[in-house]
Amino acid sequence: MSHRAGFVSIAGRPNAGKSTLLNALVGEKLAITARQAQTTRTTIQGVLTTPAAQIVFIDTPGIHKSDTLFNQRMMSAVRGALENRDLVLYVADAAKAVTEEDEHAVSALRQTPHALLVLNKVDRVEDKRLLLPLMERYMQLFPFLEALPVSARTGDGLPALKETVVRYLPEGPALFPADHLTDQPLRFMAAEAIREAILRAAHEEVPHASAILIDTWEERRQLVRIGATIYVERPGQKTILIGRKGEMLKKIGTAAREQIERLTGRKVFLSLLIKVKPKWREDPSFLSTVDWRSMVGSEDGDS
Repeated sequence: MSHRAGFVSIAGRPNAGKSTLLNALVGEKLAITARQAQTTRTTIQGVLTTPAAQIVFIDTPGIHKSDTLFNQRMMSAVRGALENRDLVLYVADAAKAVTEEDEHAVSALRQTPHALLVLNKVDRVEDKRLLLPLMERYMQLFPFLEALPVSARTGDGLPALKETVVRYLPEGPALFPADHLTDQPLRFMAAEAIREAILRAAHEEVPHASAILIDTWEERRQLVRIGATIYVERPGQKTILIGRKGEMLKKIGTAAREQIERLTGRKVFLSLLIKVKPKWREDPSFLSTVDWRSMVGSEDGDS
C-alpha cells in the first residue's frame, strides 16, 4: 500500500469555522476559536499522521478586505498559504447563502488548481435538500474537485473528508516525524490562549484591538512562570479589560492559565499587564514583534 503526504491549506471567509475544522481534523486544539470574525490572525500548521498518510494542514485568516496594515499582513499570509499547495480546502458556511463577499473570497483561489469545497456547519441546516443548490452555486464560481458536507463541531462527515484529502495527495514519504503536531512555538500558543480568553470574555470592540506579547518565560520541573502584556489601542479598552475591581482581568487570566496548563502539562503562574499602544495595527515594527515567528526562540528561560 502506497504512502501519501502533502500540504493542505484551509481557506475561506471569516467565521466559516476553519479553525474549528483544523482542530477537529488533527484531534488537538491548535487554533483558538471564538464567535467573533477574524479570530485567526496568521497561518497555523497542524499535522495529521496516519499509517497511510501524513497531511500537513495550514489554517489561514479569513479572506476579507484589507483596510489596515494589520489586515494587509493577514491577507498576505492567506495568499502565501494558497501558493504551491497540494490541495486547498475552501470552507463555506452551509447555513448561509452565497454573498458578494463569498464570490470575492472564492476568486482568491484562481491561482489554485486543486481545491475541495467543504460545506461546514451542516448541523445548522434542518433541510439538507438545500445543500445541493448551494454546492451548485459554489461550483459555478470555481471548478472544485468535489464538494463535501461536514460539521466540524459534531464530527459529521470528517472521516469522508480525510479519506478524500488523502486520495488527492501525491505519493511520498512523511514530511515530518510521526510525533510532529504543529510549527507553532509554545510562546505563541500561550499568547493565543490569552487572546482567546479575551475574545470570549470581552466586548466586540476590544478583542480585535488587543495584541499579546510574552515578555518572560521561565520553566521549572513542575512550574512554568509566564509574564505577558496585553496591548490595546485606547484607555477605555484597558478599563474594560481590567473590569470592576479587576474582575475581568482575573477572569481572563484564569481561563488563559487553565488552557496553557493543558498545553504544557505543568502548573502555570501567569502574570498579565495591560498597556495602551495607540494604532498598533498600523505600526510595522510592533506587528513584527508580536508575529509568532519572533517567538521561536528559547522557551526554557527569559529572553
